[in-house]
Amino acid sequence: MKCLLHLSVLGLMVSAVNAVTVNSTASIYTFANDRLSFNVVKKNGYIQNLLFDGIAVLGTLSGNAGQLYTGFALVGTSAEIVQGIDYAGIVLTDNDTASGSLVQRSWFLRDGETGLHSFVRLAYHNSAVPTKGALGEVRTMFRPNDGPWTTLVTNSEQWAPLPGSAAFAKQVQVQDATWYLGLTPDDAYVQQESDYWTKYTFADNQTNKAHGLYGQSSDGSPVGAWWVVNQKDTFFGGPYHVDLMVDGIIYNKQSTGHGGATSPNITDGFDRTFGPQFLYFNRASNASALDLLADAERYADPAWNAAFYDRIAPHVPGYVPTSARGSFSAHVQVPHGASNVVAILSANGVHFQDSAADTSAYQYWATDVRNGVVNIDRVKAGTYRLTVSANGIFGDYVQDNIVVKPKRDTFVRAAWVPESAGTELWRIGVPDKTAGEFKNGWERDTTHPRQPSKYRIFWGAWDFPNEFPGGVNFTIGRSVEGRDWNYVHWSQYGPTYTRNDTVTDINRWTINFHVDKFTARRLTAGSVATFTIQLAAAKTTAGNTDANQGAFASFPINTYVNDNANPLAWIIQPYDSSSCGERSAISCHLLSNKFQFPGTWLKQGDNRFVLELPHAAPVYVQYDALRLELR
Repeated sequence: MKCLLHLSVLGLMVSAVNAVTVNSTASIYTFANDRLSFNVVKKNGYIQNLLFDGIAVLGTLSGNAGQLYTGFALVGTSAEIVQGIDYAGIVLTDNDTASGSLVQRSWFLRDGETGLHSFVRLAYHNSAVPTKGALGEVRTMFRPNDGPWTTLVTNSEQWAPLPGSAAFAKQVQVQDATWYLGLTPDDAYVQQESDYWTKYTFADNQTNKAHGLYGQSSDGSPVGAWWVVNQKDTFFGGPYHVDLMVDGIIYNKQSTGHGGATSPNITDGFDRTFGPQFLYFNRASNASALDLLADAERYADPAWNAAFYDRIAPHVPGYVPTSARGSFSAHVQVPHGASNVVAILSANGVHFQDSAADTSAYQYWATDVRNGVVNIDRVKAGTYRLTVSANGIFGDYVQDNIVVKPKRDTFVRAAWVPESAGTELWRIGVPDKTAGEFKNGWERDTTHPRQPSKYRIFWGAWDFPNEFPGGVNFTIGRSVEGRDWNYVHWSQYGPTYTRNDTVTDINRWTINFHVDKFTARRLTAGSVATFTIQLAAAKTTAGNTDANQGAFASFPINTYVNDNANPLAWIIQPYDSSSCGERSAISCHLLSNKFQFPGTWLKQGDNRFVLELPHAAPVYVQYDALRLELR
């Protein structure tokens, strides 16, 4: 490994007075400030022997466990050591000139901080082979082996004890990455959280500020390790994109296909730097897991340490300094009834969840929009799409060609006119881009003290054929969404740990509704009915791959209106697919469709819609909301 040493002031004696020290042996570099130290292995760039106040937070080395690393092997790596009065860092570069691929891994440690600043750069320059394929998964993992950790923490709502070794020893696999642990009823996780264990239970979307592990040091004092997501602009997929957070490993996911996310296509000229994020350690007497989480979340602010990032920017190619950023503000007149308003800046011309279609695009959002006032700072100069969404409102407000210039504020004034196709006759669900309001969604599992939301637990824990024999039969005005409409519309169900068979008579769901005599007078030859379906997710046999694979890589959702033999058909494509409900999620790749049909298909009195999936197929959908309108 080649090494270059850069000092911020002249003189070989500087390293002796720097607050962060760097030492080197034949196999490792050692970085240390007064509370944190770690080794960087020269042959692969992995971090080992990470000590926080003397606590071995990575535990012992065993294979890849007991290390901090990014999922790219760094072979033939050169190292640049960067050192200033109050910081030191290392930039590890693996430049494969034969293939044109470059991987660059950067870590920085500051005086007075108990954490590491993290960047990952990926580049591809090869005109002879201009397409390399989809990027797929890029992740940096804090992967301890033992250590002081006892508790997994996704956010202030979702946390639970780590399962013990005895529980894992007797586990029974029920699907990939999912196990039944109920054979060890005395295990703390089984007692408090669930009989089922899967890493997907602890997923979250990109609004997550920090996530990690909590435990006790040898003297019993509480300690925490957290990935703080202080900057998310270099990620893809927008605020609703769901991914893994922690399962014993703490993940920082730079790119992924989980939840049907669009993965960037790597072509000649691709060059992207992900970060910074901050791997933070803290401790305090008598502090709970949520106390230490709240402390970590204080740093989830793009403005935090901005001056420091500007200082090290010359050593982090691709990082956008303050001088190349502006700000965005807006006043949006939102529709009546809108709540939880979110404003998103993303790739121009495409849906925010597909921002990876433009591999140079950045993303920003404000989730605390009140009275229509939007303020987003530190936006990379460029051209964006503005999307405003809100709970309770079908559709979004979309405006393209928003130009942000360096060191300037871009202001937009807009009026969001909600979608309307006439008089609303009824709706099911709340349009909020999730299936959470339905049965087994946000509903709590009251059989365990932690009472997790049911959707977070393995789907096989909630036996759909027993809860809804023959499928859902929902009557407008009488049925209750949280009781009578499930969070997943299965085509088939089972087998599971508690069920050996596969049930297939559940693919047809019925909606019953009444049309009164006053509405019936409007069912004339010129009347038009519009049926809107918004999906929080749909799963074909393509899974998360977008590939045309399996017997049902695409499939129709058919809606039969009363006795009409020809259904309203919506074809779900392979690129629409996401393994969502199976992966303990209620919001993945978002979809929407509107059907128009003659109003005369409706009638005074009792009416019926039947929503049909293919019979006995390994597919499903998760509804966000449905609505019928008449004009």
